[in-house]
Amino acid sequence: MAFISVTNSRLEKVGMRGAMMSSTLVETVSINYDDFNDSFLTCGTCLCTYDGQERTPKLLPCSHTVCRNCLERIIAAQTLDTGSFRCPICRENIHIPQGGVVSFPPSFIVNQLLDLMAQQRRDVIPKCSVHTTQELLFCETCDIVFCVQCVDGNHIGRGASEHTVIPFAIAIKRMSEILLYKAHLCIKNLNSAYEVVSEELRQLELSVDKTLDAINRSFQDVVAVIEKRRHDCLQWVRKTREEKKTILKEQLDLIQAEKEKVQLECDGLQYQVEVRNITKKISDLNEKLDTTSTLSEPRENSFLQYDYKHNDALREVAKAISNFGTIRVSTTFPALTTAEAKKATAHLRTSVKIHTVDYHGVPRSSGGDPITVELRTERGDLVECKVKDNDDGSYEVIYLPTKPGKLKLAINIFNRPIKDSPLLIDVGDHIEPIWRFGSRGMGEENVNQPTRIASGPDDIIYILDTGNSRIKVLARDGSFLRHLGPAGLEHQGATGFCVNGSGQIAVINWRTKLVSILDAVSGAAVKQYTCTEFVDPIDIAVNSRNEIVVADSSAHKIFKFDQSGNLVTTFGGQGDKDGQFKDINAVCIGKNDEILVADHRIQIFTKDGKYSRKVVDSGEGCYGGITVDSGGNILATITEKAFKSDRGAAKEKGSCGGRSFVHVFHSNGKLLYSIDSSTDRLKRPNGLAIISDFRLVVADLGNNCVKKYYYK
Repeated sequence: MAFISVTNSRLEKVGMRGAMMSSTLVETVSINYDDFNDSFLTCGTCLCTYDGQERTPKLLPCSHTVCRNCLERIIAAQTLDTGSFRCPICRENIHIPQGGVVSFPPSFIVNQLLDLMAQQRRDVIPKCSVHTTQELLFCETCDIVFCVQCVDGNHIGRGASEHTVIPFAIAIKRMSEILLYKAHLCIKNLNSAYEVVSEELRQLELSVDKTLDAINRSFQDVVAVIEKRRHDCLQWVRKTREEKKTILKEQLDLIQAEKEKVQLECDGLQYQVEVRNITKKISDLNEKLDTTSTLSEPRENSFLQYDYKHNDALREVAKAISNFGTIRVSTTFPALTTAEAKKATAHLRTSVKIHTVDYHGVPRSSGGDPITVELRTERGDLVECKVKDNDDGSYEVIYLPTKPGKLKLAINIFNRPIKDSPLLIDVGDHIEPIWRFGSRGMGEENVNQPTRIASGPDDIIYILDTGNSRIKVLARDGSFLRHLGPAGLEHQGATGFCVNGSGQIAVINWRTKLVSILDAVSGAAVKQYTCTEFVDPIDIAVNSRNEIVVADSSAHKIFKFDQSGNLVTTFGGQGDKDGQFKDINAVCIGKNDEILVADHRIQIFTKDGKYSRKVVDSGEGCYGGITVDSGGNILATITEKAFKSDRGAAKEKGSCGGRSFVHVFHSNGKLLYSIDSSTDRLKRPNGLAIISDFRLVVADLGNNCVKKYYYK
């Protein structure tokens, strides 16, 4: 009776001359060959041994193995063609594949066991060809087979702990098992790949059917348009025929009536003997002849001809038809397509750029791919986003994160994920400046006490460089253009300025108490005027009618002048009540020429100076600059009040010297968010202006510079 031995070996290190040597402890389990054959190599239905012919072992989806002959017999015995049958072992319902029984996969393990039994293989312990009693060993570290008596001491004695040594027989078994396992994984992956590609092939057929239907429907629309035009032309001809026919019939009726009159008058003339009557009849017929000659000319013609070559319509129709409709295809390979995520900041619109490539990794140059995206927060909430097709093989996923944290962006093309999808995006809290201009000094790249900032046509940036008694002019990229002044800016006294609708610059000087209108190119004073009620004019603004509004901090009032410099009205007063002011810091014009005034609050007045509402009351902070964007959002700089410095030096209680921000408010007064850099913080920002593309420039008085930000 034959047996199969299964060996479990454990390598130990024993002494060599009292030192360590190698030996193997072998455990053997004997299995009866016939029992093994009956249990693993015999069909459980017909009890026949599997072979490579009619008794080929077939693996069912339920993991049971049945020979091909039994499967064919079971399916043939069914009275109804249900497309499925029950496993004879576990009774699970099995779907019959399209190719029938032969399409069931073979039982790989049973076939391997059959080969093993056919060759009557037995475990053999490999021996050294020189030392026939010495078992060969295998070093996994060095990947070599060796005999301990043939090699030097690299794998025994000193240094042996650095090597992993096992019997060669065990290594062969282990490698065989690994080989079979890897083969199984490969087959599994290939089966999965086959299913995926087959599904794509099925989807291709569905897409073709849908596309063909769409083409037929579109050309039915074209045929309907042409058929309508044909019907219109036919109706035109019929209508013209009726109109002409009516006119000619009326003429025929008239001719017939005249003919009957002549015949009636001629009747009995042969019996007429009165010469006078005959003469009169002749005269009447002469007149009738003149009338009949005019009736002989048809009052309408029979000309009617169809022409379709009188213009380029036929050529244009042919051209339009040749360009009508297009078949969009794509060679994009999602598994190689990549996405590039920009650094994201809360409240700032940002994008992720997608670069598509084909199967060979070549970048694509056209768009139109069906891209689907899904952006979610850590909590799983959806974030609104949209895909922009650049029509050059690239796409942009545009979104607006509302708070800091992590976002997960899943991108699919043809319902298949692109490389590295989903992407993880970190959303920061701090809005960093795009660029920074200036430092304390008098040169082109320097400023000294930049108190206000304004923007003009083409996003030209004007900086009120008070400490240098000048206005510095920059391009939108921050490059220096020119200086204006010192007209209206004398004695380092200019504290507020703005740009009017004509492109001129209006400046208020607290020392001279003058309002100066300057030419934006030369800087020359076009007009100057003052008001006897000015005490400490601090800021200036201009509305849509070029009327000037001046804020006076010490007078606690707002002054409004017409274009000629005549005082129109004043409003305000000292106090904390609505419509009153404490220390006014800034003024600006909002929508509908509303007037916004900032002290420790932001109050809004009508264009005529009547109190409307209060946006916010900071309590302990000081607003330094204020502006309104095209959407009605209110942006204001604020510096918190400080009570004691970090070094312990006492400050005046209530003074504004703490941290500074730019607050962004909704038009209804709700604080949306704040601009606060983590690396380049603001220090006493005292003026701000908005330019295109949601960019904001801030005059940072404490740092003697100007900073530009995205704010939306």
